[in-house]
Amino acid sequence: MSASDHCGFESNSGRREQRVPSPGRSSDVFQTQKTIAELFAPSKHRNTESTTSSAHKRLKREHPTDTDIVASFKIEPIKAENMYTFSSTNTNGSTVVDLTASTMSSPRKNSLSQRRPINCVLQTGTKKLVVKNFRKTPKSNPDQYYNTVWDQLDKALSAIFRHETIPLEELYRGVENVCRQEKAPALFQTLSERCKANVIENLRAPLVETVSRGLAPTELLRAAIKAWTTWREQISTIHRIFYYMDRSYLLHSPSQPTIEEMSRIMFRTHIFAEASLKSSILQGVCDLIASDRRKDEIQMDAPLLREAIDMFHSLGVYTKDFEPKMLGESQGYLKEWSQTQSSSLSLARYVEECHVLIDHEMTRCTVLNFEPTTEKDLTTQLDRFLVADQEHILVHTENVSDLMASDQLDSLQQLYILLERKELGGKLRPPFEAFINQQGSEIVFDEAREAEMVIRLLQFKKKLDTMWELSFAKHEGLGHSLREAFESFINKTKKSNMTWGTDNPKPGEMIAKYVDMILRGGSKAIPTRLFCTGDNSKTVNEDDMDENIDDEDTVINRQLDQVLDMFRFVHGKAVFEAFYKKDLARRLLMQRSASADAEKNMLERLSSECGSGFTHNLEQMFKDVELARDEMASYKQMLQDRQMKSPVDLTVNVLSASAWPTYPDVPVEVPIDIQKASADFEQHYKMKHTGRRLAWKHSLAHCQLKAVFPKKDKELVVSSFQAIVLLYFNDKNDEESVGYAELKAATSLSDEELKRTLQSLACAKYRVLTKSPKGKDINETDSFCVNLKFEDPKYRIKINQVQLKETKEENKETHERVAADRHYETQAAIVRIMKSRKTIKHAELVAEVIKATKSRGVLDPADIKKNIEKLIEKDYMERNDGNVYEYLA
Repeated sequence: MSASDHCGFESNSGRREQRVPSPGRSSDVFQTQKTIAELFAPSKHRNTESTTSSAHKRLKREHPTDTDIVASFKIEPIKAENMYTFSSTNTNGSTVVDLTASTMSSPRKNSLSQRRPINCVLQTGTKKLVVKNFRKTPKSNPDQYYNTVWDQLDKALSAIFRHETIPLEELYRGVENVCRQEKAPALFQTLSERCKANVIENLRAPLVETVSRGLAPTELLRAAIKAWTTWREQISTIHRIFYYMDRSYLLHSPSQPTIEEMSRIMFRTHIFAEASLKSSILQGVCDLIASDRRKDEIQMDAPLLREAIDMFHSLGVYTKDFEPKMLGESQGYLKEWSQTQSSSLSLARYVEECHVLIDHEMTRCTVLNFEPTTEKDLTTQLDRFLVADQEHILVHTENVSDLMASDQLDSLQQLYILLERKELGGKLRPPFEAFINQQGSEIVFDEAREAEMVIRLLQFKKKLDTMWELSFAKHEGLGHSLREAFESFINKTKKSNMTWGTDNPKPGEMIAKYVDMILRGGSKAIPTRLFCTGDNSKTVNEDDMDENIDDEDTVINRQLDQVLDMFRFVHGKAVFEAFYKKDLARRLLMQRSASADAEKNMLERLSSECGSGFTHNLEQMFKDVELARDEMASYKQMLQDRQMKSPVDLTVNVLSASAWPTYPDVPVEVPIDIQKASADFEQHYKMKHTGRRLAWKHSLAHCQLKAVFPKKDKELVVSSFQAIVLLYFNDKNDEESVGYAELKAATSLSDEELKRTLQSLACAKYRVLTKSPKGKDINETDSFCVNLKFEDPKYRIKINQVQLKETKEENKETHERVAADRHYETQAAIVRIMKSRKTIKHAELVAEVIKATKSRGVLDPADIKKNIEKLIEKDYMERNDGNVYEYLA
């Protein structure tokens, strides 16, 4: 072994070396197998080896070159059982090499001890190893190979078109090899022609035959969907076979479609675009939609319709072909439907059906995945035919008023929503105003239910507010209509028996009386239908419910707020002021107010609403009551200081005549004890306030009498007139009767007052007097005596104070006084205007007067003209040519 050879084995001691020529080369095998002992044998072995190597020289380990190396050695493979078997020169015949033996006796040591100097030079650094593929690719004809592969593919396509199952791996590899040979364009062209023939012969031909048989469009659509499904399944298998061509060639080719695109183009071109098929397919889809609109479950096939829409999307014919056809059919259907339904159904029913139709159409668009443009165009058609074209029906005054009158809030809400689709919600203003004016006028001028006017108006106002909030979504224009219409009817005037022939608005009077009822009776006087514990939109906790109900002031104030909200619409506040002042005077004088805080709160509300000038006299009335208490305290202190005792417990209210209502003087014969007590107080008052004059109003007085009956004593709360009549019986025997004429002479009361007083004592609930003969009416021939059998479980009995109730004459007098004051206000306004303008035309003067007196109520132009004539007669102004007035200084 040479030094270089030994060096080559130095790093591979103990290994067996086998050199194998490159594959594809015919050569002999050169095999060298040595044991470890032989490798480390002495030089004699090495000489032998050198001699042997002359015939079989070891190849040097060199870097491969680019030239082919031809070996003349034959390689014989080593058997598995001899892989780890080594030959040995061990003399003991053992084939096992003892690697653990001493180094002194090892062959390696003996070999190294006689080794010659090594002259090899170790190579350092990285060496480049190049592996050559010596297997030669068999050279074949590409065209021949292409034809062979296509024959296989053609058979496979035929099997696919026959719905047979075939293995795909070998076909896929064939397509890949063809594409690697740059035959992809030819392969795709051949595939396209083969698929085209299949579509025409196997798919289109049956559909054309179906048309020729005259089947319904729906059946043709079903067959087309089936053909489309079949084609999709076939192209799916084809795509898996030609996947390599599709990804490597077609996907990157700008001029060639992918297999998926090719399939859609072929079906669209050769089937859908066929003249005999296209119209029927589209009509079949429209027929299914029509069946869905008619709710024909027999003809309707939802899965088929969904598949058809998906097919249109896939083929790319949705926007160009299907959408115009469907919208055209929808236009005809909606036009006919709206005309038929609007003429045959009521407004509420028509609106409801419109919402059902719209919801159904929009749901179909969502479920079938219609394009947004289709949904938008369909919405436009719905708005046009259902709303715009039927606007005259939707906003018809009579139809809308019927819905409002019957409280169909849901139908009104649907109507408003329907109109708002075209921004026509404001079109409801005329019918809304007409309804409010009609209903409100009926309430205001209903003489039979005059006492319920305010209650009905409050209910009506609450109904309108609810309608505006819930049904009309607080539409700003409709809110203005509500206020304007309410203000219009509540200020309408009509000379009738309700206003005693005057043109005063009646609501002002009735609102004042309703407020009086609440302030006198408290929360118990509020009707149940108007009684509420809070805002309807809020939920009251059970723990707080009792507290809210028992808080009477809160309930009263809330009800007063509702009344004042309606009071704001009243222009003629002079009527309200007149009646409110009279009622307030009665409450203060008779101490009938349910809550002093409620009275003050009401006064503050009126001051805030109408100004301090409106409530000046009302505030003075409260001050007079406070001063009267101080006067009585001073009077009683004087009696106590002088140790004087009054025959009766007298309480006097001294009132300012300018602030309080005017009361007529009713002649009456007052008992002597009361006269004496009144005279003492008047003397005390004049001594304290010189120059003042007192006018006694006995008709406003009330008394508390102690009555002694055989069964039980009672305390009677009566009016002054009732007390005068009862005290007259103190001088009579128990069973002695007194005639009507005698009572009239003793009391000096007028027949009207005396009859009303006797009726309350002898014919009402508490009959402390007995009338003979019996009856409800008082006659001049009747006689009266004390009812000795009178009894009642209550000790303190309050007998109805008939004189406290406003009579018709008083009501008439109040209206006439207000009307007269209105004339004076009108004349004063005319004089002020003429004084500032000097000359003015008639129309301008009337307009200015209405504007100046609007806060006190709207005037009739005819009344203004009458007042102008009165001023001309009084030489305040004169009329010149051209209907022009001139002010006279």
